[in-house]
Amino acid sequence: MIAPPHLPCAAPFLTFEGVDGSGKSTQLERLAAKLRAAGAGVEATREPGGTALGEAIRALVVGEAGGQLAPEAELALMCASRAQSVRERIRPALERGAWVLCDRFHDATEAYQGGGRGFDRAAIRALHAMLCGDLQPHLTLILDLDPALSLDRAHRRAPATRFERESAAFFARVAAAYREIAAREPQRCLLVPAGGAEDEVAARIEQAVRARVGWPG
Repeated sequence: MIAPPHLPCAAPFLTFEGVDGSGKSTQLERLAAKLRAAGAGVEATREPGGTALGEAIRALVVGEAGGQLAPEAELALMCASRAQSVRERIRPALERGAWVLCDRFHDATEAYQGGGRGFDRAAIRALHAMLCGDLQPHLTLILDLDPALSLDRAHRRAPATRFERESAAFFARVAAAYREIAAREPQRCLLVPAGGAEDEVAARIEQAVRARVGWPG
């Protein structure tokens, strides 16, 4: 069972969310390194991905292999990747007492396929409850940055992914959905200002983790 928010957790489950280019992957890696240095066992994973099946799905939904992937198929594949990851990696890691850090989880599906694509968001949450036992993170860190700035960062670092070629209006809907999730579930979710230097954002995240779930040792 997931421990109540704001209490130390034996095996915390943290998720990092945000629009492409918000810095979530970088910040997850930084936090994982700090936790390991403090003596914690850390399982770092990502969605979609994290397992052999998940990485194959990622190639379809994120990369060029997706081609003209139907939105309904995209939603189903995202949920399939997550169900496999929960069974194969996330639950086993929590059961052995590791900190689990996941780059995107069910909020990403609600934000991208719900907010961005227009699928019913309550139905997406119900799918998560059915397929993943409604597993909820102890803390979800939503890196909040203007979508235009996020996409500018994303486009400067590498060739655009399938999602990064979406319209500005699409990403505005995604960002709005993330903010709505944070407002709906303030005990689990925290909006983290993602502007400024990486060190500043990392300090905000560490402070939030210490306050919400504790720290190793």
